[in-house]
Amino acid sequence: VTFASHFLFPSVRWFFRRRLERAVERLNQRLERPISPFKLMRRHDMIQRLSYDTQVTQAVADFAKETGEREDVAFQRARRYAREIVPRFSADVYYGLGTRAARWLARAFYQVDVSDAPALTDAGPEDAVIFVMNHRSNMDYVLVTWLASNRSALAYAVGEWARVWPLSWLIRSMGAYFIRRASRDSLYRRVLARYVQMATAGGLTQAIFPEGGLSLDGRLAPARLGLLSYIVDGAVPEGRDVLFVPVALNYDRVLEDRVLISAGDRGARRFRFSYYTVARYLLRRVWLKLRGKLVPIGSAAVVYGTPVSLREMLARGDDVAAVGANLMAKVADVVPVVPVPLVARALLDAGSSATQADLVARARALCAALPDHVQSPDPAQAVTRALALWRMRGIIEESDGQIRIAAGEQATFAYYAGSIAHHFPAEAL
Repeated sequence: VTFASHFLFPSVRWFFRRRLERAVERLNQRLERPISPFKLMRRHDMIQRLSYDTQVTQAVADFAKETGEREDVAFQRARRYAREIVPRFSADVYYGLGTRAARWLARAFYQVDVSDAPALTDAGPEDAVIFVMNHRSNMDYVLVTWLASNRSALAYAVGEWARVWPLSWLIRSMGAYFIRRASRDSLYRRVLARYVQMATAGGLTQAIFPEGGLSLDGRLAPARLGLLSYIVDGAVPEGRDVLFVPVALNYDRVLEDRVLISAGDRGARRFRFSYYTVARYLLRRVWLKLRGKLVPIGSAAVVYGTPVSLREMLARGDDVAAVGANLMAKVADVVPVVPVPLVARALLDAGSSATQADLVARARALCAALPDHVQSPDPAQAVTRALALWRMRGIIEESDGQIRIAAGEQATFAYYAGSIAHHFPAEAL
């Protein structure tokens, strides 16, 4: 036992650790933003560092004073929160399994259209880069993980929905950290805030969804200031700058659209999730792939905006609310227009019934009203593609040359049209 614990196990750990370090060194040579040492820190060491951080220990003392709980009990509570939050990043899992699975899934479902990403030439080697995205679908994680894999390994903030085994193990191994979005525990919020600040100060490349959750009506929502406030509060004028990169996503088909629309109708952000339904759908896609009959369910577009410096925003006097509003405006400005949302808008404007020629004319008028920098499809091709996708779903009716929204599907068309409504002036609608 002594030999194993003092010589054998440490030697084996050292051997695999050295292999991992050499692999990361080779990987960093081809990444635009090398994986930061903070991300490679052992999880146990990171938990210790977070638990004994001076701000966390002060938070423990304040919590004990407010609640009357003993300080040693409050400290154990803070350690439990730290273990819950801190990920266990594995470069092998991220680049060996995660990005490959993300690429396969993205291509299995969508025809992916991505704009040229900014070169981040203005970002210094010490600056922290944070991708700021709108949240349309859980496929957002998949798409951006794959598309950003040649730039760096991203760290996401993931909600409670993913805290189920083995999904939680996979997500934690890919560097994501779990957060309790609705927690009102002051100690938990301060431990989480300190972790986010330490990660940002350590140069960790992150990806956040300022809206705080999936859009229930398709439209962009105002920024929630939780994670952003932690980043802004932890900013040090003489320290690292934070470069926010706006990323806008849009889809011809959101896999969870009916679930989200139903939640919006109920007015409660609670989703009925069925592993059986998801597994059956994925197996069906795999079966179609093996038979060579797999076709995309539509297009998915990803557009990058111009990076924004946090230091510059703070220098002109922006507070957290102004920073959040500015970032969401940058994301909204580059949301791409894809066929289904465009033609859904055209069909709703026509009164839920129109000929194909009328839809082409209306789609052309809408595209003409778009700002020049907004990505948009050819109107005639967009109508053809959208109608084909809607026929497959059975959400339109056609008779005597007229195309109508099927009964009970009005909310579906409003959901997709909502994703691009902010691009058009009132008179264009």
